[in-house]
Amino acid sequence: MTDTAAQATAGGALADDFQLGKLATIAGGHAVHDTFTAFLPPLLPRFVDKFALSNTAAGLLSAFLQVPSLLQPFIGHLADKAALRWIVVLGPAVTATAMSLLGWAPSYFVLALLLIVAGVSVAAFHATAPVAIGYLSGKQLGRGMGFWMVGGELGRTLGPLVVVSALAVMTQRSLIFLSLAGAATSLVLHFRLRDANLRSRGDGEPVPWRLAVRAMRGTMLLLGSIVAVRSLMIMSITIFLPIFLTNEGSSIWLAGAALSIVEAAGIAGALAGGWISDHIGRRAVLVFGHVAAPAALLAFLAVDGGARVALLPVLGFTMLAVPPVLMAIVQEQFPESRALANGVFLSINFAVRSIAAIAYGAFGDAFGLSTAMTIAAFATLGGLPMIWLLFR
Repeated sequence: MTDTAAQATAGGALADDFQLGKLATIAGGHAVHDTFTAFLPPLLPRFVDKFALSNTAAGLLSAFLQVPSLLQPFIGHLADKAALRWIVVLGPAVTATAMSLLGWAPSYFVLALLLIVAGVSVAAFHATAPVAIGYLSGKQLGRGMGFWMVGGELGRTLGPLVVVSALAVMTQRSLIFLSLAGAATSLVLHFRLRDANLRSRGDGEPVPWRLAVRAMRGTMLLLGSIVAVRSLMIMSITIFLPIFLTNEGSSIWLAGAALSIVEAAGIAGALAGGWISDHIGRRAVLVFGHVAAPAALLAFLAVDGGARVALLPVLGFTMLAVPPVLMAIVQEQFPESRALANGVFLSINFAVRSIAAIAYGAFGDAFGLSTAMTIAAFATLGGLPMIWLLFR
């Protein structure tokens, strides 16, 4: 694999291929969609109290949301041969309904069932919508993936604030009314994308899926290894930060707000990471993220009070500058099977993160969440050799 810095010149010459309006529409749909998936972390402390859950059981709830991602290669293979639009359009409505019903769950089993339903919708949406973004981005793929990630980070920023604010004035069961926003978003996507040129297959001649997957093995192994060493740190912040802070004495509102600060900084990190990688290369951004993010996490643990709050934006920016670069690499390397490649990568991503959520919860039960965060920070540094091999 070669670095992509030289592609910036070509990307700049193809600005007309960057369809900003439609890209913004899909990114907005991603924002609303992920607002609802972000309901789970702020609700976890309530579920822990209501159902007397251990940290491991709480982490398992996140895994139920992630496990359906194993369907993504299958969904991606179908999307390489069929229209992408309807999968993109329906995602926000289905996910919003399932996540808004969590407040009605009378038992842990029902919680798990609702999260699995939401997870299937999440898997379908994330397997196809980034491919649509890729087709609408021309050769400015890093910038396009940055837009995609900005939508997701915006949703994950707003989600904790929306749910804790809603719970301040309504009951958990009343959260179902918020699902109307998901239905409205699906309607907007339907009308805005009805004339979009979303291709039904990759850029070249169709490749049989077995041959395509075989060709992906080396690159996906390295990308999966990078995802694996990052996953504990991702889980420590995106899932367990509210629990960590409430254990430290913070209110649930402050814990949810802290997560929103991280995600808000992640918006800038995702947009900057994708855009910069188009100009100076993918490798430089990956190395930066794998050094700066664990350093920020270790510093966060070493201080308290205002200094800890000040480090939250640094942590979010550095941690979330990396994902759009990885997604751009996937679509660049396999242009003839974009949806399949994207599905395989995201399946690896979500599966590894599901395991990481359970593992991190187990570490937290055994050693305490602070020690688990330290382990996560040092594990992230293990991605540096993988990056070197990827660009060897």
